Amino acid sequence: MQNLTAKAAAMCSLIVFLLVSFYGMGILAACTVEAEGEIMTKRDSYKTGRLTAKPATGAKANDLKTGMQPLNLDGKKEGLIYIPSSYSSEKPAALAVMLHGAGANAEQGLSLLRKQADALNIILIAPASRAPSWDIISSRAFGPDVLYIDQALQQVFDRYAIETARVAVGGFSDGASYALTLGLTNGDLFTHILAFSPGFAHTAELHGNPAVFISHGIHDSILPIDPCSRRIVPQLQRQGFEVKYQEFDGPHTVPTEVVESAVAWFLKSEV
Repeated sequence: MQNLTAKAAAMCSLIVFLLVSFYGMGILAACTVEAEGEIMTKRDSYKTGRLTAKPATGAKANDLKTGMQPLNLDGKKEGLIYIPSSYSSEKPAALAVMLHGAGANAEQGLSLLRKQADALNIILIAPASRAPSWDIISSRAFGPDVLYIDQALQQVFDRYAIETARVAVGGFSDGASYALTLGLTNGDLFTHILAFSPGFAHTAELHGNPAVFISHGIHDSILPIDPCSRRIVPQLQRQGFEVKYQEFDGPHTVPTEVVESAVAWFLKSEV
C-alpha cells in the first residue's frame, strides 16, 4: 500500500489551496478538467505540455542491464528506470511512466507498479520532479519536468523494444493529476492513463483518445473525492473518453488490489 508521509500530506493540502487560488486567476482548475486554446508552434510545444519522443524503429540490443538503474539525465535530481528480468528485444515490453506525489521522490513512483513489472514484462520510468511537485503545480507552467520526461521516453524508445499499444503514464496524488494532464495532452503517444487519487487535470490542447483508469478513496482527506475524481470522471466521459473508475473504502492511498486491477486493465483493455 502506498501512502503519504505527514510532510507530503501537508504539502498536498497546500497545493490544493494554491490550485483553487490559481483557478480564480484563470491559470488552472483544481479537481476538474479543462481544455482551451489552439495548437502551439513547435517552438512553444513544451509550454503546452506536448512531448516529442517517438518510438524508434530498428533492432534493439538484447544484452542490456535489467533491474533498477538511474536514468542519468540529471546528476542533481535523478529519475529511475526499471527493466524487468523478463525483458527481451524479441518480446516488446509494455511501458509505464509513473509519477510520484508531492514531496516524494522517484522511488515512490517506481514502487507503484514495481511488484508487477517482472512477471508482466513492464518497463517502468520514474522521473523525479525538479521542484517538490510537478512544474504545472509548482510553477504554474509546463517546463523542466516535461523536458525531463520527454528525454527519458526517447532514451527508452531508442534502447528498448516497446509494445506501442501499451504505453501508459500514471501516478499517485499530484503525480496522478500530472499523469492525467500529460496523458490527455499526449494521447497520441500514451495509450493509457493510470491516475491514483488525482486532484485535477489541466490541458491546453487534447490529442488522441487514451483510455483512463482512475481510483480514489472515499475517505480521502487530502484530495477529497467529491470535488476531485467524482467531478473529473463525468467530465472526461462527456468528452468521449473511456474511463474505468474504481472507488475504495480508504484514505489517500493506493491499495494493492487497486494496483492489480489497474495493471490488469492496462494490459488487457482494447485500444
